Amino acid sequence: MACNTASAAALTYLRGQFPDVSFVGMEPAVKPAAEITKTGKVGVLATPATFQGALYASVVERFGAGVELFQHTCPGLVGQIEKGELNTNDTRIILEDALLPMLEKNIDTVVLGCTHYPFVIPLIEQIVGGDVRVIDPAPSVARQAKRLLEAGESESE
Repeated sequence: MACNTASAAALTYLRGQFPDVSFVGMEPAVKPAAEITKTGKVGVLATPATFQGALYASVVERFGAGVELFQHTCPGLVGQIEKGELNTNDTRIILEDALLPMLEKNIDTVVLGCTHYPFVIPLIEQIVGGDVRVIDPAPSVARQAKRLLEAGESESE
């Protein structure tokens, strides 16, 4: 499921309804963030639906122990990205509203919890600076999908 919000809303249901189908969902990368943070303070950018879902709560419960998470929904950011306004003043203001208070709390890692957000990684990196790591979970999700596909191919041979 190539969307954090859709995964939060439907992944558990779909797995229950179709137990023979492998679903790989998007979820904010709290686990790798918790593993790499040196300050123990991590920012998470995601949509309201992602934060409200049981999937996110489960990820935080399983992997967020000992880490302080600062969450922000970045109102308007998805719309800016969909309009192609990746490096405009309005987009910068949305990201600064989210990130500057997190930086004041000494975060050293930012997790992208929306598949739209990687389009503004360069702008995020300008705002947070070189000492803050930005984690996009999409490559890990793609690798997991590939592993499942390859495992399924070897089982059918």
